[in-house]
Amino acid sequence: MSAGPAAVALGGGHGLHATLSALRRLADMGGVADNVTAVVTVADDGGSSGRLRRELGLLPPGDLRMALTALAADDGAANRWADLVQHRFGGTGALAGHAVGNLLLAGLMDVLGDPVAALDEVGALLGLRGRVLPMSCEPLDIEAEVTGLGVQPTQPHRIRGQVAVASTPGRVRRVWLRPERPRACPEAVEAVRTADVLLLGPGSWFTSVLPHLLVPELRDAVITSRARRVIVLNLAPEPGETAGFSPEQHLAVLSQHAPALRVDAVIADVAAVPVPERLYRAAAVMLSPGGRVHLAPVAAADPTVPRHDPVSLASALGAVLAELESLPASPDAVRVPSAADAAERRRT
Repeated sequence: MSAGPAAVALGGGHGLHATLSALRRLADMGGVADNVTAVVTVADDGGSSGRLRRELGLLPPGDLRMALTALAADDGAANRWADLVQHRFGGTGALAGHAVGNLLLAGLMDVLGDPVAALDEVGALLGLRGRVLPMSCEPLDIEAEVTGLGVQPTQPHRIRGQVAVASTPGRVRRVWLRPERPRACPEAVEAVRTADVLLLGPGSWFTSVLPHLLVPELRDAVITSRARRVIVLNLAPEPGETAGFSPEQHLAVLSQHAPALRVDAVIADVAAVPVPERLYRAAAVMLSPGGRVHLAPVAAADPTVPRHDPVSLASALGAVLAELESLPASPDAVRVPSAADAAERRRT
């Protein structure tokens, strides 16, 4: 097992899968410890996950499943199980569209009554290099204030549900969670508090990245952790929730929802930042002393669907972590929640 820094990645979906795949490669090179931890959003209400959530009242398993397969061992038995976990049924019957891993996780959650225990069981099956944890042990809903809808485009509208927020044709102004002030998964909070490196992003910004900062205990753990905090920006705006967003607008949204958040590095694809100076100015608001923006080629070669290349992202992360190790610890690495945090709690 490598003796590098302990890394925790927060997110969901394909973005988190890319980060975890990069961290696994970095662990092979000794850049981080083998026991990578994923903290996964639990607000999905669409597709197979949404169906299981509505029918059984359990955590939506899809993003959790993807994180598990990203950290699965790379050997024959684990690969076979990972392929099975990812297999999705076709046809038109009751199982159509369900992934085997979603059904497996749902069954274990139902039998064990504990989502963390269920995830650990599947993790053992896959020879997991690390651990996958939900950000909360209860399913959550995302609500958003959106403008640009209807005949009065400046009038704010409230929409509910991850799928609705992700696909809205309007402009998302802010998001919050229901139930209000949800409890964080204790194991996830402990992992964040004891981490050496925290990574946030890439992924659907309002529905996979920001939700972690809307769970009070988890947000406070991210802000007060002694870990180095790294943001990985998306390659392009997403149709719907971030249509038309520039790279710097993604950072502005993070600051709006978590004003006390300070980060040590921002990683962005060099080809995705048309005006670097604007990104530098936006990042300055939230960078810790000595922190900076890192522009690197981290996109996959396929131009049809923007995706981070795990190998390139691992290389960029390795360079960033090596640079951060040479810096003194930030004086605000551990900070008491500020008045801005208190006001934020009242708003959310």
